[in-house]
Amino acid sequence: MPGVEASGEFLDTQPEWAPTRALGRAVLVSGLLLIAGVLAGRVDLVVLAIPFALGTAVALHRRPRERPRIALDVDEGYIVEGAEALAAVTVGNPDPPAYDLVVVRTRIPRWLRIKDGDRPSVLTLAPGAVDQVELRGTALRWGRHPLGPAAARAAACDGLLISRPGVAYAQDVKVYPITEPFDADEAMPRAAGLVGGHRSRRPGEGGELAGVRVFQPGDRLRRIDWRVSLRARQLHVAATLSDRDAEVVLLLDVLAEAGGSGGVGSTASVLDTTVRAAAAIAEHYLHRGDRVSMLEYGTSARRLRPATGRRQYLTVLEWLLDVEAQPSPYEPYDQVFGPHLLSSDALVVVFTPLVDSRSAEMLARLARAGRFVLAVDTLPEGVKPPHRSDYTEVAHRLWRLERDNTIGQLREHGVPVVRWAGAGSLDLVLRDVARMASAPKGALR
Repeated sequence: MPGVEASGEFLDTQPEWAPTRALGRAVLVSGLLLIAGVLAGRVDLVVLAIPFALGTAVALHRRPRERPRIALDVDEGYIVEGAEALAAVTVGNPDPPAYDLVVVRTRIPRWLRIKDGDRPSVLTLAPGAVDQVELRGTALRWGRHPLGPAAARAAACDGLLISRPGVAYAQDVKVYPITEPFDADEAMPRAAGLVGGHRSRRPGEGGELAGVRVFQPGDRLRRIDWRVSLRARQLHVAATLSDRDAEVVLLLDVLAEAGGSGGVGSTASVLDTTVRAAAAIAEHYLHRGDRVSMLEYGTSARRLRPATGRRQYLTVLEWLLDVEAQPSPYEPYDQVFGPHLLSSDALVVVFTPLVDSRSAEMLARLARAGRFVLAVDTLPEGVKPPHRSDYTEVAHRLWRLERDNTIGQLREHGVPVVRWAGAGSLDLVLRDVARMASAPKGALR
């Protein structure tokens, strides 16, 4: 049937249609009346059995051969948290006889709020007809949410036969993280590319004025400052600073998850804050023409190579959909932070809840290696462990004190730690990092 594909077909010997209890009752009543009429010699009982027998025979005269065909279609548009998600279950009747009733049911994931989605839908299909059940709701949280499977069972022949369920396999609904407004006005610590939107300290072609100097062979004529040249009676040109791009490495700590996720507009867990903040920062720097790469600090050590442009932003969003917590007693792969992956001029933004001690050790190693590190605290405020005994509150206070002590030690070693607060939350820290990058460094002799 055009437009409808069959899913869930298996090679087996079971019939596509099975008798219902109504058929069993019709056959049983007809048989008992006929046997009783013959044995007792009563014609009236035989006359009573004839309608049951004829009705069953007429209903089964045109019986369907195939189960209903079903397909699950998911809207593949750009869906963000809080936006509308749309899907449709298409059911078709490939048989000449009509279906008396078709019951369609779809499994709804937790983070898709669809009105009456947990209830079955009822359709009636004529021969060769196709109908749809629309699933419209709200996407509450980022990620890949499996919608389905969807199943459809049909009844035919006046309810005497019921089909085996036609099944459509589940499909993922991609919900992208909502990008909180973020804007950083401070310059990058070191701009290393050839072109870009950041002012560097090197002279070259750009829009930032560096001063006026004497004309030299090779200077462009449009750079001549005629006022200064006439006054000094010698050609002078306006010198500018080159505009360069920067590399931003977004490092996601996925060793631990804390806090409860309530979806968009509600409480946020560590992963919610991490993914949303990373998407906002990546969008900001990619819009300015910088190179952005992604890394995971966990057992899988996923990596996204640095690139620029709109295409990289869409790739970052796809990459963030697969972020998940990876608690493991084994050591994470620190080899991903080697010099061949982390440039010495890159700004490394680490999103970490600082729950695992290995996260603080990783930040210290990056700082000792001379990287420009900025730690973003993603632990939700007010998060507490479940109450297990009378000592739970005391233990939580001690852990909080130890965590604050760790943050203080990191700041003493040159690793700024700031809580994510949306737009402008990193400006002050980026200013300090830029000053540290421009400060002269001593050398041992």
